[in-house]
Amino acid sequence: MEFSSKLLEKAVNEMSQLPGIGKRTALRLVLHLLRQPEDQTLQLAKALESMRTDIKFCKSCNNISDNEICEICANPHRSNEIICVVEDIRDVMAIENTSSFKGLYHVLGGKISPMDGIGPNDLNIQPLVGKVKQGLVKELIFALGSTMEGDTTNFYIYKQIQDYKVTTSTIARGISVGNELEYTDEITLGRSIINRIPFEASLKS
Repeated sequence: MEFSSKLLEKAVNEMSQLPGIGKRTALRLVLHLLRQPEDQTLQLAKALESMRTDIKFCKSCNNISDNEICEICANPHRSNEIICVVEDIRDVMAIENTSSFKGLYHVLGGKISPMDGIGPNDLNIQPLVGKVKQGLVKELIFALGSTMEGDTTNFYIYKQIQDYKVTTSTIARGISVGNELEYTDEITLGRSIINRIPFEASLKS
């Protein structure tokens, strides 16, 4: 692809690094931005810069936040005795959209995947285990996608906390095996949270 401007080429190359964006799509997006009023494009650039430099991760649950503690953890109307364990921030957003869960979350930041070189120590697991050991949690809901990596991660955490007085459950399997939470419709996901089952039962299925 030939460019008449090095500045244009650089912008296209940067845009094409986004997931699912090829060079041709990147070129269309960059040309669209170029045709917009200058202040509108600069507002977008400023928003992206601010997001990258100012955004924080909640010290309690590892969710994205504007403050040290996210709005969900800081909400006095949420139950801090029930924690929903999820892979990443997109899963928090998906479950929140169902309006079916009123507890707190714990974002692991991924799943155990030896094939990808991701082990337990690469994830945000120990802070969660620490909460259980302190007796702060009555129930853990495992809400990782029903993949081999998700099941492995669930089982690893379960083994870490099985000697403590905490109920463990997993979302009902209304979600197809292998599916990620973010692609599940809100009604199915909401019902799977409400109709969760004991984790021990899922080990026998």
